[in-house]
Amino acid sequence: MPHTAADDDCQHTHATRELVTRHHLCWRHRDLDGVMSYYHPHIQYHDFFQNRVVGYAELREYLQASMPRGPDEAIEHMDRIRADGDTAFIQYRITLRGGQGLVSFRTSEAITVRDGLIWRVNEYASLVHEHSPPTTRPSVSRLGLSPQQLGHMANDLQHYFQQQQPYLDPELDLQRVAKECGYSRNQISYLLNQVLGQTFYRYVNQARLVHLLAALDKARPPIRVDDLAYAAGFNSLSAFYSAFRQHTGLTPKAYIKGRFEGESARSTGNKKDVG
Repeated sequence: MPHTAADDDCQHTHATRELVTRHHLCWRHRDLDGVMSYYHPHIQYHDFFQNRVVGYAELREYLQASMPRGPDEAIEHMDRIRADGDTAFIQYRITLRGGQGLVSFRTSEAITVRDGLIWRVNEYASLVHEHSPPTTRPSVSRLGLSPQQLGHMANDLQHYFQQQQPYLDPELDLQRVAKECGYSRNQISYLLNQVLGQTFYRYVNQARLVHLLAALDKARPPIRVDDLAYAAGFNSLSAFYSAFRQHTGLTPKAYIKGRFEGESARSTGNKKDVG
């Protein structure tokens, strides 16, 4: 059977897919030298989320800040790597922790290969809140934060709150959180307001409320809810009651009553089962 142009196209597509797959495996395993070895010295890396073109001289530092800290950390691939001629396509989602509901970036890359090296990368990202349509990108992307970096920030912020429990201090402020997380005040503010969609004080009060609800689950009568609120870091009872109602849909009194009524019903049911 004679060799055809279609055969050439198929081989070309296969070679592109293979090269991009090897490059992507280096990325997953955080092999920066391996990743860089696939780039042409004249590569143009277009980050449309930041409206920025990264040249070869800047690329190592740019990639190092965005690489996963663990294999595929917080990244969910939406499809297998696809190729057509000299271009391959990758689609994935980066889920951010700490948002109200699910917050993620849907990211896609178009990677162009020539002469066995990557000549161009076009990376696009859109922010998605659950039950809301995607947005093109949050404002103030001039802060120079990629979706991957924002994912790292969200994880660092949540880990800091879980491990250090800074919200127990009623005087906690944004400057202190930023400093102890290792970011600037503007970066943390941008993450909270533009990406996670909430204010700093709402984020802190949500952490305080989760702490208080855990304490309530262990408490036995008589329960002094106001004391538990102050112990959780609330310095205003009006802020506490407002946050509690928003989170549970109930007043603290109704929540506690429902909880103990439920426990009493379960206890009665268990006694009947034994009898």
